[in-house]
Amino acid sequence: MSPQPLRILLVEDNPRLRPALRRGLDATGQVQVIASCESGEEALELCLRQPPDAVLMDVQLAGVMNGIEAAVAIRREFPRMPVVFYSIQDDDDYYRQFRRSGILTHFAYVRKSNYLLPDMLAPLFRDVVGGRSFIDPDIADRVQEVQRKDANDPMALLEPNEQQVARMLALGLTNEQIAARLGFRDKRTISRVNGQIYNAWDLKRSNTDEKVARTRAALIARLGVLIHWDEKGDAYVLNQQDEWELWRP
Repeated sequence: MSPQPLRILLVEDNPRLRPALRRGLDATGQVQVIASCESGEEALELCLRQPPDAVLMDVQLAGVMNGIEAAVAIRREFPRMPVVFYSIQDDDDYYRQFRRSGILTHFAYVRKSNYLLPDMLAPLFRDVVGGRSFIDPDIADRVQEVQRKDANDPMALLEPNEQQVARMLALGLTNEQIAARLGFRDKRTISRVNGQIYNAWDLKRSNTDEKVARTRAALIARLGVLIHWDEKGDAYVLNQQDEWELWRP
C-alpha cells in the first residue's frame, strides 16, 4: 500500500509559477498542496489555521518577511516544521540569514535551476519530514564562502545602525555622545545596540563585564578583524587557512 501524500503548503510569490507548480506537485501523487500563498505573513497564518506536513518555501517573497524569516517564525510556533527552501537568489544576505537562523534539521535548501521539476522536489519532502537535512552543493559552497567572508569582516555580522555605533565606539565616544550624534533622545537605546554588537561578536559572556566587552568591541571595530578571547584572556584571530591562531599584534 502506497503511503499517503504529504500535505504541503506552497509559498511562492510568482503568480504564474505558483498555480503551475501546485498542479505539478499534486500530479506527482507524492504530495498534496493544501494551500498556497505569496508572502511569509500569509504562510504563518495558514500554518496556524491548518498545519501542513511540510512547507515549500521560496526565499524571496512578497510582503515584509523573506522565506528564511518566515520559516523561523513558523518554526517558533511549530518546532522543526519541515521546510524545503528553493530559490534563484544568490545574495550573500540570504545565505547569511540562513546560517544565523539556527535551522539544523528537517530542511532542504536547493536552487530552482537545479530542481526544475516537481518530480525532483517531491522526494525532498519525505526526507525533511523524516528529520534529515540537505543543502544543494552549489548553495553549500556559497554558505561557506559567506561564512569565511563574515569571519574576516566583523562589520558584516552587524546591521547598519549597529555598524554606525561600533565605529563610534572605536573612536572612544560615550553612549551620550553617540546618542547625540545619531539623534537618539534616550541614551539607553545605545546600550541596547551595544548589547547586540557584543552578542554578534561573541563578547557577551557571564564572566565578561560591560566595560571589558566595550573595550574589546572598540578594538575589533578599530582593527576590522574579528577577535575571540578565551577564558584566560588570550586573543585569537583567523589565519588564511580559516583556523584560529594566537593573535600577536
